[in-house]
Amino acid sequence: MILDFLFGKKKQENPPPSVPQPDLTPIQATQIKQAPAPGTSINFSPDLVLHLEADHQKLLQIFTSIGDAFSVGDLPVTTQRLEDFRGALQSHLLTESVRLYIYLEHALAQDAESHALIHEFRHEMEGIGKAVLEFLGKYHQLAVQPNLVASFGNDLSAVGKVLVERIQREESTLYPLYLPAY
Repeated sequence: MILDFLFGKKKQENPPPSVPQPDLTPIQATQIKQAPAPGTSINFSPDLVLHLEADHQKLLQIFTSIGDAFSVGDLPVTTQRLEDFRGALQSHLLTESVRLYIYLEHALAQDAESHALIHEFRHEMEGIGKAVLEFLGKYHQLAVQPNLVASFGNDLSAVGKVLVERIQREESTLYPLYLPAY
């Protein structure tokens, strides 16, 4: 399913009744010209930004649950939430890399300033992603390695600060650049 989303497999026209229809209001997919970014086969996806913003909310919820579990001393749940966060983060980063950054870099290739901004965002996210994955790797056995408990809280706070700042910048600066290519 995620690969279908990432690589543009056409969605089922009539999903089973138990699957809720995504709300595309006010933008309807049929109202937007579906042209790929120049030099790619990656089409504009009218619901991509909504999907990425929903990912952000999910990441923040999971991240909060990590802190909640840790604050009550439930290390097994803390460890499980770290793994949940890893999966959600990797999925989000892959979607951003393939569907957003590549599209924007090609669609805005003629606008040097915007293209440089996209490149800077992408490079910065690679560094943040690497640091967060190192954090997750360091603490993936928190429940069975009590020596890690002393540093976990401070490291978690530092990651949270970077995460919130990055999300705010993406949603206010990067995502508004995502427009159909004409």
